[in-house]
Amino acid sequence: MGMCMFWALLNGMVIALGRAVNGRLSLSAGPFRASLWNHWVGFLLLSLMLMVLGRPDAGLAPRNLDAYLGGVFGALFVAVNSFVFTRLGAMRASLLVIGGQMLFAVLLDWRHQQQAPDLIRCLGVLMLLLGMYLSGVAKQRRAVMKPGVTAVGSGG
Repeated sequence: MGMCMFWALLNGMVIALGRAVNGRLSLSAGPFRASLWNHWVGFLLLSLMLMVLGRPDAGLAPRNLDAYLGGVFGALFVAVNSFVFTRLGAMRASLLVIGGQMLFAVLLDWRHQQQAPDLIRCLGVLMLLLGMYLSGVAKQRRAVMKPGVTAVGSGG
């Protein structure tokens, strides 16, 4: 369990780094081209890994068409993140994405386990939502408190 938690945390760091790179690329190439390059390079890397490491899961492609939805969701995730990351900033975009994941994960667990989420999970989601709110408040305060800027935002 500890090793899985380490890999999950490391994966989160890599995702944040990837968002920053894709966000910069999105500014010059657009979000969909940034997503296309992201997936093309990922495809090449995974293809190389399969050639080097072999294919332990060799077999036919999944017969259930629902199995391909993960790729659709992944492509949209990268494209949307490439668009919003540079516009909202790293912290705010990450909090909103993680907030959406947490809320939906609680709903999925509720449906799968067929029982309401416990108090700890609900408090965790509320803390995350509070963090998103406070992040927005802090950003507004910094904008208001900039030296040389009047209350209406014109230079002064």
